[in-house]
Amino acid sequence: MSQIAVLATCSLNQWALDFEGNRSRILESVRRAKQRGAAYRLGPELEITGYGCNDHFLESDTYMHSWEVLAELLKSDECSDIVCDVGMPVMFKGLRYNCRVIFHNGQILLIRPKLFLANDGNYREMRWFTPWMKPRHQETLMLPDVVSAVTGQTEAPFGDMVIKTSDTILGTELCEELFTPHSPHIGMSLDGVEIFTNGSGSHHEFGKLRTRVDLIRSATAKAGGVYLYANQHGCDGERVYYDGCALIVVNGEVVAQGSQFSLEDVEVLTATVDLERVRSFRSAISRGLQAARAEVYPAVMAPKLSISVRERARQYGMVPTPTVRVHYLSPEEEIRYGPACWLWDYLRRSKMSGYFLPLSGGIDSCSTALLVYSMCDLVCLAISKGETDVLADVRRITGEKDFTPKDPKDLCSRILHTAYMGSQNSSQETRSRSKRFGEAIGSFHVDLNIDSVVAAFLAVFETVTGKRPIYKIFGGSPGENLALQNVQARARMVFAYLFAQLLPWTRGKTGSLLVLGSANVDETLRGYYTKYDCSSADVNPIGGISKTDLKKFIAYGVTAFDVPILQEFITAVPTAELEPITENYTQSDEVDMGMTYEELSVYGTLRKVSKLGPFGMWNSLLSSWGGFLKPSEIAKKVKHFFLYYSINRHKTTTLPPSYHMSPYSPDDNRFDLRPFLYNSSWSWQFRRIDETARELEEGTLGQRP
Repeated sequence: MSQIAVLATCSLNQWALDFEGNRSRILESVRRAKQRGAAYRLGPELEITGYGCNDHFLESDTYMHSWEVLAELLKSDECSDIVCDVGMPVMFKGLRYNCRVIFHNGQILLIRPKLFLANDGNYREMRWFTPWMKPRHQETLMLPDVVSAVTGQTEAPFGDMVIKTSDTILGTELCEELFTPHSPHIGMSLDGVEIFTNGSGSHHEFGKLRTRVDLIRSATAKAGGVYLYANQHGCDGERVYYDGCALIVVNGEVVAQGSQFSLEDVEVLTATVDLERVRSFRSAISRGLQAARAEVYPAVMAPKLSISVRERARQYGMVPTPTVRVHYLSPEEEIRYGPACWLWDYLRRSKMSGYFLPLSGGIDSCSTALLVYSMCDLVCLAISKGETDVLADVRRITGEKDFTPKDPKDLCSRILHTAYMGSQNSSQETRSRSKRFGEAIGSFHVDLNIDSVVAAFLAVFETVTGKRPIYKIFGGSPGENLALQNVQARARMVFAYLFAQLLPWTRGKTGSLLVLGSANVDETLRGYYTKYDCSSADVNPIGGISKTDLKKFIAYGVTAFDVPILQEFITAVPTAELEPITENYTQSDEVDMGMTYEELSVYGTLRKVSKLGPFGMWNSLLSSWGGFLKPSEIAKKVKHFFLYYSINRHKTTTLPPSYHMSPYSPDDNRFDLRPFLYNSSWSWQFRRIDETARELEEGTLGQRP
C-alpha cells in the first residue's frame, strides 16, 4: 500500500545581513509550499543571515538577530501545520556552529550543527564556525528568552540526530557533508532514515551542477531514499553567484529540478513521493545485513507528527511525481546567464543608476557589454511573466516611474553607457566596431579622444626632467615604451570614473554609474594589463572566464542574441592598441605575451587545479606536448610563463571583484592565496627543469651518481 507525502524545497535569493528581506523570502517560500500541500519545507544554508556574512559571523549581534528572526517565524501563522527546516548560525557553549533548526507548529524539534565545514576554494567556514565533533551525540541547548517566550520551551535538542515521526524517519546533512567520502547519509540510511534533507550554499562554477546532481543521485541510488536539496541563489554581496537549482531525488532518479539562474527571489519546488517505494528499493539482502548491525542514531521522537498524507481517500487520488530529465546548460549558456544574474543583483542592491563600460572594439569589452545586454534580456523576460518586483527595480534604477521596457535594447539604452576612448594609436576598425556594436545592443555610446590628456601628462614630465620618452619602434627603450602605453591606459581609467559620475547628469537623471572592468582570467593570470587602468573598476563580470571561452560565447551570441556584428569581434586580432600602428608593425596581444591564450588556459589549469609548480607543470606537459616539442622547448615555455606570472602577481591585489566561474581563477582575495612578491628567477626550480630536460634529450636521464 502506498504512503504518499508531499515535500518542498526551495532556492532563495538571500542577502547577507538583510534580516528583514531574508525573513520575508523565507515566509513566502513557506506560504507557497503550504499552498501545494507540502508537509515539509527545506530552505538553503544559513538562510536567516545569508551565507556570505563572513566575519560578521564572529559578531554576537548576528546571533542575536538570527534568534529574533527565528522567533518571528515560530509565531507566524504561515509556518503552522508544516515542518520548517531553516538555516542559521547558533552559539553553543561559547562556540559558533552552522546549524539547521527544524520546527513544527511553534515547537523546535531539533538543532542540528554541521559536521564537516567547507574550507577550500572560496569557502572559509572554519574561520567562523566550529564543526560538530561528536557524531551521533545529543546535548541540550538552553533557548534564549526571545524564543522561549514564543515556544514555551526552555531548551531544545542539539546534536547529530534524526527525527522519528509516526510514519517515517528524517535525517539532515549540510552542503559539504554530501561531498565528503563518508557522508552522513550512508550511516543514516542504514539506520532507517528515509528522507534526507540538504540545505546548501553552493556557488556556481563551470560544470559544478553535474557534480552536485551526480552525488545526490548516487547517494540515493545506492542507499535508497528521498533526497531534498535546497540552495541559495543570487549575489549576496560577494564575488560568487549561488546558482540555485533545487532538487528532489527519489531512489537515484530526479523527480524535480529548479532553475539554475533566475531573477525570481523565491522559487519553491515540490514533489509527491511514495515512501513505500523507498522501502521496496531497500530490500536487498546485502543492504539488510549491513543495516542490522548499523550504529544507532539518537532520535527526536515526534509520534504525533505525520509527514505522509493521512486521509486514505486523498491518498488514492495522488500520483507520485514522475522522473524528469536533468537539464544542463552548455558552457556558453552558463556564461550568458550566470554573470548576467550577478550583474542584476549587484545593480539593484547597490542602488546605482546603471553601468559604464569603456568599449575598446575588442572581444573582452564586447563580451562584458553583451552580458549587460543578456541581463536586460532576462529582466524583460521576467517582466513579461508578471514579476512585479523586477519591474519596480527597473523603474527605480532608471528613475522613470511609468517606464516598462519594450525589449532588451530599450532597457539597455537607459542602463548601459559605453565609451570608445581613442588615441593616435587606435584604428578606425576598432572605433567603428565599437560604435556599431553599441547601436546594435542599444547602449548610450560616446566617442572621445585621450591624446590631449596624454600629451599634457608627458609635457609635465618633460618640464620636470628635460626628457621625453619615445616608443620602441622609433628607437625608445623597453621602459619608455611601457610607460607610454601605461599612461594611456591609466588616463582611460580616470575618464571612466569621470563619465560614470556625470553621464546620468547630462541625460537629466540622478545618481551615478558602476564602472565595469573587462580583463579576462588568462590576462589576469599572466599579468597582461596595466595596474590601475580600465581593469580598475567596480566589478568585472568576465574576470573568471578565459579568452577561449569568451570567443565561444561571442560566437554563440551571434545567433542567440541576433547580433551579426559579433562575428567581426571573433575574427579581429586581439590588440591593446597602445603602440603606434605602422606599415610594418601592429601590436598583438599574443606576441606581446609570448604565449597563446590556449596555452594560458593550460598553464592556469595545471597551476591551480592540478596544484603543480614549475617542475611539476613541465613534467606534466612532457606527456601532452612531447609529441611536437622537445623537452627543452617545453621548458622554455614553462619558465617564460612562471617568470611573468611571478613578476606580475602583485597586480592581482588591486583587481575589482570578479564573477567567480573558472576553477583556475588567480583571484587574490580568497580563492587563490599566493605571495605577491616572488623571487622571479625561480633559480632552483628552473635549474632542475633544465638539467632534467637536457638529460632527456641526451639520453642520460638516471645516469647521474
